[in-house]
Amino acid sequence: MEKRRANWFLWLGFLTTLIAFVSYFLFFLQFPVTRDIPWVNYLLFALAALLLAIGLQRAFAKPSLYRGRISGPILTVLSAVVLGAFCFMVFVESRHLPVSSGAPRVGQAAPQFSLPDINGKTVSLSDLLSTPIDEPAGPKQTTKGVLLVFYRGYW
Repeated sequence: MEKRRANWFLWLGFLTTLIAFVSYFLFFLQFPVTRDIPWVNYLLFALAALLLAIGLQRAFAKPSLYRGRISGPILTVLSAVVLGAFCFMVFVESRHLPVSSGAPRVGQAAPQFSLPDINGKTVSLSDLLSTPIDEPAGPKQTTKGVLLVFYRGYW
């Protein structure tokens, strides 16, 4: 009788689940492209599910050759609990972030501000409202308003 081999797919799947969970909070939360929709973590969770499925299939299809009939379901359930906790924290708990009560409402006059532009030059709201616009087909006109766009973030 041949010696039973370790079923590394189960352990790699569980390890990938833990990496998917921890990496979001330690690394991917810093970047808006992966913070708002954690697509990289979804891919890691999908890879973990694939590894666990392969490991379970090996453990139950060939129990005389591969180990994991007991540890496989346990690691799979633990991985599902970790995925559930991740989804709960990202989608449910993120709704409890504090509201920005000081932000201006639609139609409300914005407070005066001065901020650097992409070139490092300071631009103020009063400058934007008083600077005339060059139109090629007509006379210079002063602006009537400024559109401000606010991006929600966790910073």
